[in-house]
Amino acid sequence: MTTALQPPLPSHPVLRLRLAPRSDLPRSIDGAWWPRSYDLLVELPRLLAGLPREWGHITSVTVNGAVWSTVPGRILVSNQVVRLHGALAANAPHTVVLLAPGLGRWDLVVVPPDTTDDDAEPLMAAAAGAPRGRLPRTP
Repeated sequence: MTTALQPPLPSHPVLRLRLAPRSDLPRSIDGAWWPRSYDLLVELPRLLAGLPREWGHITSVTVNGAVWSTVPGRILVSNQVVRLHGALAANAPHTVVLLAPGLGRWDLVVVPPDTTDDDAEPLMAAAAGAPRGRLPRTP
């Protein structure tokens, strides 16, 4: 009898992030992030660790304070302080805004954690290719 070897499970869940292609043209949405929960203290370090290096060190993050379970004033991520802001943005309740001084601002659509795979995939694809001024609708 032979047994098939199972690949080891990753020690950290795979980051569910899709970014728009690089462009010199300004974009209103730079991609989509699909966290596994609304626990910012768990999810944010994973997101920041998975961002492109050219985005630099993110020092400030703004999320919808009504959606995320915890919005402390600051969090230590990889020995760097990141300031957290909770806002009630009626026009973009499912976004996260990332700031890196001198490098830029990036806005990501947040796909709700409880979204099914079938529903999340088109949302992420649309956000990564969304034309300026258009946001994909989240469930």
